[in-house]
Amino acid sequence: MKKAVVLLALGLSVSVVAHAQTIYRSTDAQGNVVFTDNPEGGGEEMTLDPLTVVPSTSEPALMAPEVQGAEGGGGTASPGQPFMPYDSFGILSPRQDETLPTGAAGNVQVSLGIQPSLREDHRVRLLVDGQISQSAMNTDTFLLNNLERGEHLLQAELLDASGAVRHRTSPVTLYVQRASVNLPGNPNSTGN
Repeated sequence: MKKAVVLLALGLSVSVVAHAQTIYRSTDAQGNVVFTDNPEGGGEEMTLDPLTVVPSTSEPALMAPEVQGAEGGGGTASPGQPFMPYDSFGILSPRQDETLPTGAAGNVQVSLGIQPSLREDHRVRLLVDGQISQSAMNTDTFLLNNLERGEHLLQAELLDASGAVRHRTSPVTLYVQRASVNLPGNPNSTGN
């Protein structure tokens, strides 16, 4: 109960000081210190030092900025400090705008660049077109099988020991070619 009163009093004092109002300090019947802006309640008038206000950053401290890998991701880190202990986290392979040929049958290995190496208590999961494709594992390599033809967006997320996403790679666009009986000009087609 005393902690609640002290926290309430502290909150009131911060609020009051922010509005440059006079506050009064008194003690109730149970010996708890009470702060108020009402002079009718009695109490000693208090003068508080001005508060130091520090502007917030553009991103909350709990969220890690996106970090592109130095290799393969084609860029540099976003503004701000990366989640320690990693300096870089990005997709090395496949490269941006790479085309997976028909003969690959929609199968591709996704390799990540993580510097320094992934800690044992951290996991990585793979997203394809914004959906989780591979569950979180302690690895830097994933195998995607039987991707549909067309354009796909690949991203990886780094999860800390509590399972919170701490990094997300820049998206990598992958184009997949597949044989189709609907394309008679396709040399791999088995049509008429």
